[in-house]
Amino acid sequence: MNPSPRVPAKAGTHSSALQEPLASISIGAFPDAAEAAEPWVPAFAGMTNYVSAPLSPALAVKIVGIDISRPLSADDKDAIWRAFLAHHVVVFPHQSLTREQQFDFAAHFGEVEAPEARRANGKRHGVAHVMANLDTNGNPTVRYSPAANYHWHTDKPYQGAPPILTTLYAVEAPPSGGDTEFANTALAYDALPEETKRRIARLRVVFRPAFDVSQPEVDHPLVRTHPETGRKALYLGNHSTKILGMPEPEGRALLRELLDRATQQQFNYRHRWQVGDLVMWDNRCLVHRAVLDSDTGKYRRVMHRSLVKGAVPV
Repeated sequence: MNPSPRVPAKAGTHSSALQEPLASISIGAFPDAAEAAEPWVPAFAGMTNYVSAPLSPALAVKIVGIDISRPLSADDKDAIWRAFLAHHVVVFPHQSLTREQQFDFAAHFGEVEAPEARRANGKRHGVAHVMANLDTNGNPTVRYSPAANYHWHTDKPYQGAPPILTTLYAVEAPPSGGDTEFANTALAYDALPEETKRRIARLRVVFRPAFDVSQPEVDHPLVRTHPETGRKALYLGNHSTKILGMPEPEGRALLRELLDRATQQQFNYRHRWQVGDLVMWDNRCLVHRAVLDSDTGKYRRVMHRSLVKGAVPV
């Protein structure tokens, strides 16, 4: 990775990881919402042109005053990367980006995935993946399927080397609804009882695309170690099918229980989209989902997505 991070190896480790858990469920209980918080790291300290502010105690930071349609200076790139490693989700409001400019921005942080072959619905275009809630006539709709983005997931875990980060840019945003929720699975892991950490330490999760069960399976560690911060995080969500070496019902139950606990409100940030928002997030320590609510399907929602290639999880 080109940027040189300056975040300590355990940046963001919370004291709740050292506390005795409550013995209320099989994997232990999590701390109260007030305890689940990451420390504030002011990535742009001393740089008066930009303002950064935390968006929730658990994760996410907003950076205002930078135009990411232009090439980044070395200092800006480094500051963004430090904020990214510390807070996992970075929001850049009030941007105006072509798909090519979004691609160029993502390319500051690694090799951007080439667009996949266009599907029958024509969703693949140019240098970005167009994500929209539109039918063939351009009208908003709701698609229900096992692969829908309304399920908690990390992007493309079914690849041998899943993408490290995603950028999503709001081209059209609904006046209500269409939010995206993020959950900090590193903070959730920190809060697990030590007994549970030992129990799951060497388990491996099997993933396969929920939209194509004919694809081969891939397995990754249930607890993956971030290569740049050294933090451990739960790696799970939609597209996971079982745990290697464990009876399938038992493995699915464990995955479901861990996911339910890891996505509780104290570990979450909910993003209300505005046109011009560019959000980038770290797939190595988060799960996310589009929020399915009463306004879903009422209004047009069009996003452009770019992903940066990653390495094999360890």
